[in-house]
Amino acid sequence: MRYNLHTDFILSSTVDVLEDAVTASKAVGSGIETFSLNDYLMQSLFLKMTGFQEQKMKCICWELATFDYEYRYEFSKSPLGECPTYKDKQKIYTQLVLQIKKNGLEFGDLNLNKTVILNSTISDISNTFEDTNLSIWAQQNFNTFKEFCSSVQTGHFANTEKSLFSDPKLQDIYENHLYRQRNRTAHNTSSYQQNLPTLKTLLDPKYDNLNYFIYFFLLVLIDKIFIALYKKYLEILDNGQTT
Repeated sequence: MRYNLHTDFILSSTVDVLEDAVTASKAVGSGIETFSLNDYLMQSLFLKMTGFQEQKMKCICWELATFDYEYRYEFSKSPLGECPTYKDKQKIYTQLVLQIKKNGLEFGDLNLNKTVILNSTISDISNTFEDTNLSIWAQQNFNTFKEFCSSVQTGHFANTEKSLFSDPKLQDIYENHLYRQRNRTAHNTSSYQQNLPTLKTLLDPKYDNLNYFIYFFLLVLIDKIFIALYKKYLEILDNGQTT
């Protein structure tokens, strides 16, 4: 497999970030006196996860621009931001699939093995947090995450060359919950807002989706999709089918 400047990072897993956080938090225990640490640690971990993925998105674009001069020209005309939005990731997903297609492999022949991607994402999150203080501190949210995972199917993502998420619910959670929480946390806007949700918010059935375990699930799922696609991209470059 061809290794370029950013290959090791692009192929690395965001799960490593989660495992490091769990290891670091073991020493504090899970007694009631430690519960106040939950929000602080989960916000810090969430920012690391989103930052990790945003850097990876930019690295993928830079690598594509290295081998495709037409893409490099278009890429240079539109300055790349932080890539935090669903729209950003959708665009990069489409561009990566297009590069694979330009080099001779149709989307229908990719064989991404989405069953493995989905099952490994669920098991990675579950096994990493199960019976740790991070899940004990937020047991209800962890249980909600498990219920949520049972509703996700392989047909909900990477169905076509233009759809990262084909399921409206996954896209909605990313755009209206995960991304907004990323901005609130990164820019500390919650410091001047109410700390507690309003009664109207609590009654909203979507409120169950406001939990970090679901956010981590989506981030890891996206990460695994891009890793699988990038491996396919490297394979066709190794086969000498460069543009």
